[in-house]
Amino acid sequence: MSALSDHLAQYLAVRRALGYKLRRAEKLLGQFIDHLQREGVETITTEHALAWARLPAGHRNWHALRLSVVRGFARYLKTIDPDTEMPVADLLPWRRCRAVPYIYSDEEIAALMEAAEALRTSHRRTTYRTLIGLLAATGMRIGETISLDRAAIDWGAGLIELRTAKFGKSRQLPLDPTTVEALRRYLHHRDRPRAATPTDALFVSTAGTRLLASSVESTFHRLVRLAGIEPRSASCRPRLHDLRHTFAVRTLLDGYREEGDPGGRLALLSTYLGHTDPKHTYWYLEAVPELMQRAATRLERHFGGPR
Repeated sequence: MSALSDHLAQYLAVRRALGYKLRRAEKLLGQFIDHLQREGVETITTEHALAWARLPAGHRNWHALRLSVVRGFARYLKTIDPDTEMPVADLLPWRRCRAVPYIYSDEEIAALMEAAEALRTSHRRTTYRTLIGLLAATGMRIGETISLDRAAIDWGAGLIELRTAKFGKSRQLPLDPTTVEALRRYLHHRDRPRAATPTDALFVSTAGTRLLASSVESTFHRLVRLAGIEPRSASCRPRLHDLRHTFAVRTLLDGYREEGDPGGRLALLSTYLGHTDPKHTYWYLEAVPELMQRAATRLERHFGGPR
């Protein structure tokens, strides 16, 4: 193992102890170190970091991400090796570019669950019908959902406890009784497969193993086509993650309809979704025209109408 590889292992261990997962960073930094070794370089320099970041063809945000991963490692390494150069942040500027959320209607969510009936086996049909229903009912991230163990469900209290949530944060999600019953039926489905090595996973594949995110994504895209759900524009396409957006937007709209002021609900929603900062939840206000219109109307009333 080279000195840089050794330092990388230590860097990842320190960051992971703080709750970061760093799967992508580990892969990219391994590639970066391989690049430096091919170039015969033993110390990180801005020149080599910039050259490596720009190597693949692609969007400039991807180049900026690659450079930012190197910058984090270089910041750590500079405390050990003073000759390390840390690339400045604005060498490859990052342009924030969010996808336009696709907000599903009740009919579209039902169509996605119905489309699961076209899948090959009884277990797959039940799995994806239940998985889509849970995502729509809770707004969970897909990574959190497929990481769920059966023991995470408190059947008596009607709660899911997320212990492996993003950023290492744990939280509890109250469930509607109908959601609890759907999960119970799924677990007791007669065709649930069992792997040679038992798993604690809630959702399992036809091999009896924990679901993979890549497999879920590809199956979901197939269900979208089967359900006849079309993109609304080039930047607004139906994604699996948009079930989370739909949950958040509906929660805020209910706040306007039922209470007239979603402020208190917004704070609860931020905690429920597992956001590290309320500003990530506020983004939903500006992402959807109906929410923007309701917010503008409330602001107008506050200041006494148009002037």
